[in-house]
Amino acid sequence: MTTDAGGAGPRGGARAAADLLGSADFARAYTLTVFAALVGAHLVVSVAGAVTLRTVIAGLCVIGLGVLLVRRAEISFLRLVPITLVLLVVWAFASIFWSTDPLSSFARWTAMLAVAFLAVAIGHIRDTLQTVRALGDVLRVALSVSLALEVLSGVIIDTPLRFLGIQGNIAHFGPIQGIFGTRNMLGFIAVVAIITFAVEMRAHSVRPGLSVFSISLASALALLSASPTVLVLIVAVGVATGALTLVRRARPERRRRVQGILAAAFGVAGITLYAQRTRVIDLLGATDDLSMRANLWALARFFAGRQPVQGWGWFGSWDVAEQPFLTINQLLRQRHSTALSAYVDIQLQLGWIGLLLLCTLGGAAIVRSWLDASQRRSIVYAWTPLMLVALAVTSAFESVALFSVGWLLLVLCAVRAGQSRGWRERLGASVPTGTVPGMPPG
Repeated sequence: MTTDAGGAGPRGGARAAADLLGSADFARAYTLTVFAALVGAHLVVSVAGAVTLRTVIAGLCVIGLGVLLVRRAEISFLRLVPITLVLLVVWAFASIFWSTDPLSSFARWTAMLAVAFLAVAIGHIRDTLQTVRALGDVLRVALSVSLALEVLSGVIIDTPLRFLGIQGNIAHFGPIQGIFGTRNMLGFIAVVAIITFAVEMRAHSVRPGLSVFSISLASALALLSASPTVLVLIVAVGVATGALTLVRRARPERRRRVQGILAAAFGVAGITLYAQRTRVIDLLGATDDLSMRANLWALARFFAGRQPVQGWGWFGSWDVAEQPFLTINQLLRQRHSTALSAYVDIQLQLGWIGLLLLCTLGGAAIVRSWLDASQRRSIVYAWTPLMLVALAVTSAFESVALFSVGWLLLVLCAVRAGQSRGWRERLGASVPTGTVPGMPPG
């Protein structure tokens, strides 16, 4: 049966499906759904279970594959995925063979690959402004729901919502967790939201009143989270924003000199802060929290030293019943699901090779996106380097960049940076990649 009369029949249905998957409205809806699924992952698991979340992500991967196939004429295979990302994912897969539980490790690796694929799909079907708008819309809803549930729990019914991890402390001005499970995760999401909402406001992509409400909401929740890492994160992003603004305003012929001076200044400041870290921690009032982290990091590094090159195998978020995670928690008499540092975590799981690949992936993306943002007129290009700075700083205190929404943002930013900078961009400029929608042929 191959009839196509009036658009009916198998061929007509296939053409209609292709038109739908290739439309701009579907791309926006798909991007919103991906962001909502990963930003609200803890909420979905708490309400409907982990199987539901896995099913949603699997379905989104299938749809994303269909979208990329329909849009294949617009996509350059040469710039599809950063090489460092491919190497990191391949090395994580290789670690399955020496993992203490290969089956569990393979399942965790599959989740890592699926989220990375979703990020790659978004990176190729939406531009930077469209991505920022979609993420901003999702974060507005997520933070609003978080505030509403905290008020319900802490003020109206005065009872913790334990199935969501909400303790109901908003009447005491925190710490609060929202729909994200922990105060540190809420603090990270709030800072990501502040960056996104600020770029939206500067790009005039939303109404001024909505921008003011959004930034105020994110700032309030960041403070109420009482996360010890939020202040450090906000200061780091603020300094990066000021430096990028200075570079963007410099004359083109002086820009390289300004970049060099700023790089030297950041290096000196980093060494000074590390040398005075104890005093800084005392001023922040986070001595107890750091002591707990220091003990955890020391044990994690001890076990990482037992298998320094290849690590213990990829798990992402810890499987607390497996080694070495079980022993670490038993020795500390605590129950950690991560090493509370992406750098320590990946060294433990993937060894020095994995740590080098992760740092190369993030470092190359920061440099490329920073140079791109310093030369482009539109403010939207500042979103990528600022997001990468936030992820790099957060990774020193949390492992969020290795899974879920943090991993999604890292891969998305790396894909975005690789599209505008690097040898593949210059090589790809001479390779035909198809007709871009909206551009007249010829």
